[in-house]
Amino acid sequence: MNTINSSKTIYPDVVLIGAGIMSATLGVLLKKLNPSVTISIFERLDRITAESSDAWNNAGTGHSAFCELNYTPQLPDGSIDYSKAVKIAESFEISKEFWAYLVENEIIDSPDSFIHHIPHMSFVWGEENAEYLRKRFEALTSHHLFDGMEYTEDKDEISSWIPLVMEGRDPNERVAATKMELGTDVNFGALTRSMFNHLEEQDGVHLFLNHEVDDFERKKDGSWILEVKDRGSKKTHKVQTKFVFIGAGGGSLPLLEKSGIPEGKGFGGFPVSGQWLVCNNPEIVEKHQAKVYGKASVGSPPMSVPHLDTRLIDGQKALLFGPYAGFSTKFLKNGSYMDLPLSIKLNNIKPMLAAGIHNMPLTKYLIDQVRQSPEDRILALKDYLPEARLEDWDLETAGQRVQVIKKDKKVGGVLEFGTEMVTAADGSLAALLGASPGASTSVSIMIDLIHKCFKDAKSEEWQTEFRNMIPSFGQSLAKDAKLAANTRARTTEVLQLGASRLEEEIPF
Repeated sequence: MNTINSSKTIYPDVVLIGAGIMSATLGVLLKKLNPSVTISIFERLDRITAESSDAWNNAGTGHSAFCELNYTPQLPDGSIDYSKAVKIAESFEISKEFWAYLVENEIIDSPDSFIHHIPHMSFVWGEENAEYLRKRFEALTSHHLFDGMEYTEDKDEISSWIPLVMEGRDPNERVAATKMELGTDVNFGALTRSMFNHLEEQDGVHLFLNHEVDDFERKKDGSWILEVKDRGSKKTHKVQTKFVFIGAGGGSLPLLEKSGIPEGKGFGGFPVSGQWLVCNNPEIVEKHQAKVYGKASVGSPPMSVPHLDTRLIDGQKALLFGPYAGFSTKFLKNGSYMDLPLSIKLNNIKPMLAAGIHNMPLTKYLIDQVRQSPEDRILALKDYLPEARLEDWDLETAGQRVQVIKKDKKVGGVLEFGTEMVTAADGSLAALLGASPGASTSVSIMIDLIHKCFKDAKSEEWQTEFRNMIPSFGQSLAKDAKLAANTRARTTEVLQLGASRLEEEIPF
């Protein structure tokens, strides 16, 4: 672990705050675009990926909108809006291109260390929900990015896909499911660690663990002076840099507020904690082989979409169900209960109050979730596994998320459930706020950041390097069906995402 030994100011070209998937991605991209750039990374904890990027703190879904019903809302006229699904599907393909580049160039030893083929499925029951899923299937399969999606209401066929889900289910109830064989399970913690291992081998890159950025000062020349505290020695050091990226997950909002940039005014955060039920019965784990997403209950927020996930973490197959949401005033799993109160400022109190008033169902939902007993949680699981037993499942705490609250001219403030990039007008600072589907779309997000904040981004040299890392760069996978098909075929081969690989690795 690096420490700042000098009492003098250090001068990296770039500072990355937070040792998660976003900082790792940005660091690797910048170092490939400009090998001479110097980068300092500051992480307040004593290890990397300790928060949202850790495999146990997120669902591990390679978010490509194949199964996530909240990305395809039904409009008042009954039609399905799938525009967000197309954007997310395209962004995930770009992520896979970059990850394939990392594998091909031996920056990552093996794709097996972080990504696996897992079918993505949606499953619903009841007349209304089945009709919605049928319409969703018809809408999505009109677009080439969803080629290969299957739909069925045949109970025997669904049983062949997800036998546990159908065991003990009412035979008279209408059910429906979609399946996308192309789905993935991603260990974002392992992926992030591989990228940081590579970065630490590069000249001019230094990772400082157990170091916390306490304050910012903007210089007249546009550079930033950061006060960085070594949490071990309690010493504070000065760091001057041309560019700062705040990629600290739930901790990004307080740091953005400390920067004082006008563009950061008016943003607030609503923290939501999460829990999983983790199956402790190996026989049950072995019988399930899919990520199965359902429909949120009436009145529940988008974040409450339940899912039954096959995971592969550090070589071990696992089965998780959730998330069960909860409320905490912490912005980080390892944060402080004062995070939320201290984030309230004069410039964001109005949007936060307005968002609170307009999201009373969310507040009620979170209170109900916190009050749930083990028996209540098993009842929710029984919607997906009718024969679930309490003794086969353990409750585990997942990561902490901070949903973005932003100004709105009509209602004063709105609660967002995606990600938000905030950049200074001169491009000297950027902060990423929000949550899902962040990690899955990290490459697209960081490419957009580079184009907003680095003047060399449009140079022929950098454009050529972008195309080297991401062959489809500058073209639209959403508009070009042939390009999308060729890209998927290549990344599937490089990342070894053939349908048989996981089944060969883990006998059932």
